[in-house]
Amino acid sequence: MDTAFFSDLLASIAERGRSVLKLSPWPRDAENRAASLADMCRALLSGRGEASGVALAGEILGRYRTLGDDDKAAFFRALAEDFGPDRDRVENAFARWSATGGEAAAADVHYASEPRRQELFRRLNRAPGATAALVAMRADLIEAMRADRGLSVLDRDFLHLFGSWFNRGFLVLRRIDWSSPAAILEKIIRYEAVHAIGGWDDLRRRIDSVDRRCYAFFHPALVDEPLIFVEVALTLTPPAAIAPLLAERRAHVAPDKARAATFYSISNCQQGLSGVSFGNFLIKQVVEEIRRELPRIETFVTLSPVPGLRAWVDACDDPAAEALAAAVRDAALDEDWPTKPDEEAAMRKALEPLAAYYFLRARRNDGRVVDPVARFHLGNGARLERINPMGDLSDKGLAESFGVMVNYQYDLGEIERNHEAFANQGVVAASSAVKKAAAGVKARATAAALPAPGD
Repeated sequence: MDTAFFSDLLASIAERGRSVLKLSPWPRDAENRAASLADMCRALLSGRGEASGVALAGEILGRYRTLGDDDKAAFFRALAEDFGPDRDRVENAFARWSATGGEAAAADVHYASEPRRQELFRRLNRAPGATAALVAMRADLIEAMRADRGLSVLDRDFLHLFGSWFNRGFLVLRRIDWSSPAAILEKIIRYEAVHAIGGWDDLRRRIDSVDRRCYAFFHPALVDEPLIFVEVALTLTPPAAIAPLLAERRAHVAPDKARAATFYSISNCQQGLSGVSFGNFLIKQVVEEIRRELPRIETFVTLSPVPGLRAWVDACDDPAAEALAAAVRDAALDEDWPTKPDEEAAMRKALEPLAAYYFLRARRNDGRVVDPVARFHLGNGARLERINPMGDLSDKGLAESFGVMVNYQYDLGEIERNHEAFANQGVVAASSAVKKAAAGVKARATAAALPAPGD
């Protein structure tokens, strides 16, 4: 069914429903608005009429948008505290299951234990434009959770439903190029989260050059709203630095000459969908798209930032790495070190083993790899292929990682094996060069390789 027709149909149903609704006036004082909205949600759950339900859902979402931050937080607390499972229903279902142990009784326990919030969200989602409104509502919730972790029960319900509503089967992959609607292009500029796009000319270089590609996932309920997008450079070999890829004046690579496809930026666009996994599907599908278009492409890699490296180095107390980390910290006190050949060479020599150790040995308290970008790519089955010490000498790159970037390689024959090893045993798939560099941390640490600042 055409989505525009379906939207018009919903709007028509909602309009008819408004004629039979009897809504209480919206309170003038902000203090009572959250309570009034919660009462409307109870009415939505108790109602049976389809038209009036669609109209009421629309009114709830419309009124919610007028709330201030404090009132939104109060509304979220009401949903968290008063719209959980029906206790009597859960106890009765559990008693039947305890008595019979049958499959039907077990199913009753499952359905009885569902928080009423989930059915509320499903009913709210019937209103025109509701999916986008609920995604925006969860973005508000994420902000409110910074001050009230008790709202996490509500967040789990959102994630549970969004995991189904934004299932891979509903997502549509579209290539973004200069002929794409201007509204989408503007959002690509705004949502770029890795390497900022400096206006329309910069965007055109990234999506309209013969050796560039950009792909995004869309959902039918969020018209012209990208969920996540990836920028790809076609290159002769895997690149070691980002500046040449983004240079205003650079030599273009003919697509039939390219042998590597480099994913150099992946950006999530909707804060309200944080925690809903799209990236793993996106990369794998884009690989298939490029292979169909350009069968001579042999290598699929990323050029990725290392956002957690500098923070880890600054706080490093690992006995094996702390001496080398301290030397790097001391050398970085001279902010001009990248422009001084001797200091730059010494940092390059130290950063490669230190970064390799960071990926292969450093762990969080929960045992997981420290770096968030590494968790993403390694979890997708990629292999840590190469450490690039001077990969990003921008202010952001230096602040996050002393300029280090890395290549993760997506070898289609190894993806599933790497994913299973990482997910089940925490094993980081890495090239022999990376493993060798990590093993040399102790030797490097005692070699006094770095000159003192200003030497």
